[in-house]
Amino acid sequence: MSSVRYTDLSIEQLLACKQDLEQQYAGFAARNLKLDMSRGKPAGSQLDLTNAVLDKLDTFKTEAGVDARNYGGLDGIPEAKKLFSELLSIPEEKLIIGGNSSLNMMYDTIVRFMLFGTCGATPWCKLPKIKFLCPAPGYDRHFAICEDLGIEMITIPMHEDGPDMDMVEQLVANDDSIKGIWCVPLYSNPQGICYSDKVVERLASMKAVADFRIFWDNAYGVHHIYSEEKLADIFAATEKAGNPDRVVYFFSTSKITFPGAGVALLASSLNNVAEFKKHMTIQTIGPDKLNQLRTVKFLKNAEGVRAHMRKLADELKPKFDIVLNTLNKELADTGLATWTNPKGGYFVAIDTLDNCAKETVRLAKEAGVVMTGAGATFPYKKDPRDRNIRIAPTYPTAAELQTAMDLFCICVKLAGVNQLIAQKKA
Repeated sequence: MSSVRYTDLSIEQLLACKQDLEQQYAGFAARNLKLDMSRGKPAGSQLDLTNAVLDKLDTFKTEAGVDARNYGGLDGIPEAKKLFSELLSIPEEKLIIGGNSSLNMMYDTIVRFMLFGTCGATPWCKLPKIKFLCPAPGYDRHFAICEDLGIEMITIPMHEDGPDMDMVEQLVANDDSIKGIWCVPLYSNPQGICYSDKVVERLASMKAVADFRIFWDNAYGVHHIYSEEKLADIFAATEKAGNPDRVVYFFSTSKITFPGAGVALLASSLNNVAEFKKHMTIQTIGPDKLNQLRTVKFLKNAEGVRAHMRKLADELKPKFDIVLNTLNKELADTGLATWTNPKGGYFVAIDTLDNCAKETVRLAKEAGVVMTGAGATFPYKKDPRDRNIRIAPTYPTAAELQTAMDLFCICVKLAGVNQLIAQKKA
């Protein structure tokens, strides 16, 4: 564990530390590294655990005798509905099984609301302004959807149990231009936060002056690594509160099987599903049923998914151990950074000293390690304190990851020391 608390040092001591850190940094830069930690991509060794899915199409017929090679099946094959209903405890009639991308389904859903409204309400595109609540740090692609469609984003701070609900409740109760909120409720991207039962209840029952929708992106709902955290049933909560149409739920097997050839789903109230399917009949004649069929044959049932996820956890845990152990060894008690200790999911989030995230990422990139861009975890890529960085440990090998983390910690220290020196000189 680091024995130096840099925030307590004199400017002379900091200058000496700077010189030592620059020498360490130069040593890494001389190695001509080319390591990529910019996205949460599975490594090849992780994808290999799913290769058997490619051999599962021993028949083209569903259990009902329908030829999956042909047109039809707008909302997915019954076998897929049964599997995900069992896994996620969502009634089959509330499910729409789609292609490989839940992000695609999220985008389509917002576009439908923009063009057609929500269950008879005025289409969003005909309103003077549309706003979305964006818990941050959060998922950059959620924010990109809003930016692409001209939806104004309001940053909501994240707490240890989920978004700042006092702020959320006040906003939705008084501003009818706020139409929704993005939520990654279990092992959130990037902090790994799990929404508490109380937060789920408040989201479900809060008073809203608009046709408000919760975009419930449960992307990591079965991605347990260190322990299995539980998430309250958002559908049960909204129905109990008398707001059954409030939630649109998303899930996919993108990081369970193959990201480019997984299965995604949307779930919502019967009213919403009927509305979605009305427009989908114009948009498409049906999803890739062959891929749905082979995915079901590979995963088999809910317990099959859980067994597969235990294999993935065995693959991912050593990498998360590398990240967390290196952060603890190199940065604990330095005063230069704090970080999350997620129990599952795909990321670790670190907060540097204010005004140091961009510099840390720049230093890492120049020495050969590409990180997620600083600011990416906030709406408009603007981290007001320039301190949050997302660490994505899944893609590199264990050896590459250790090298990347060793360099990253030097970059955090160097950026932090330079900031402290500048403050003392000011």
